Amino acid sequence: MPAPVILVTGSTDGIGKATVRKLSGTDAEIIVHARDSAKGRETIREIKGLAWNRNIDLVVADLSVQGEVHRMAEEIRERYTRLSVLVNNAGTYEKSRRLSPDGIEVTFAVNYIAPFLLTHELLPLLKKSAPSRIVNVASIAHRDIRQIDWENLQGEKSYDAFSAYALSKFADITFTYSLAGKLGTSRVTANCLHPGIIATKMLRAGFPGIRGKPPAEGALIPLYLALSPDVEKVTGKYFEESTRPTPSSPLTYDRTVQERLWKVAVDLTWPGKEV
Repeated sequence: MPAPVILVTGSTDGIGKATVRKLSGTDAEIIVHARDSAKGRETIREIKGLAWNRNIDLVVADLSVQGEVHRMAEEIRERYTRLSVLVNNAGTYEKSRRLSPDGIEVTFAVNYIAPFLLTHELLPLLKKSAPSRIVNVASIAHRDIRQIDWENLQGEKSYDAFSAYALSKFADITFTYSLAGKLGTSRVTANCLHPGIIATKMLRAGFPGIRGKPPAEGALIPLYLALSPDVEKVTGKYFEESTRPTPSSPLTYDRTVQERLWKVAVDLTWPGKEV
């Protein structure tokens, strides 16, 4: 059986970097994603200095820019004939509201719209490579969302950094559930997770007083969902610091909410298209 090909977004820091480090101890072909090419090259040099695996490639894109997501996906499709696992790990926590070049609030753009878009761009390759897996890094913060103000999805009326982050991670969970249903019998699974409260750059930016666990611990559940034979046929589940599925908040299971958030993503990526 050929070695798995695994893409980890946001893999120059925190959980993503720790995930790649662990993967470098396997025979996987690893695709490192970076926003900055120099940082990406340095990450690969560092990891190659610690592990025997030399099958580590680099792709570069600012995930807040849809054109760059499209370009990166095209680059991956051109370079690779297989993609076994897509780990949508990259994320941001924005203290103040700002818009991406596409006019989307940056937290929403990076944490939700980018993985939605990248996943769809890479789905043909994932389906061709089946059995394959999609792993979305969400957050326990989603439980803070008790109702959705559809007129303030991107902080148009008022912006709160934690609420914006929590909503984006809530949307990642509903995306996972909807996607798993749409993938049906394709043998492509989609699961999501909360990795724990991890000492990352994002945690320091948002919550400087909180001490998190080491990034290596945050990589455990993403790695489990990416590689373990125990979850080969498990799909549409949420894992909260555990190798057993955990119920997410009740609102994430609301089909109307799932469908509406899916349509929001479609309208922001492929307006007028059925996805």
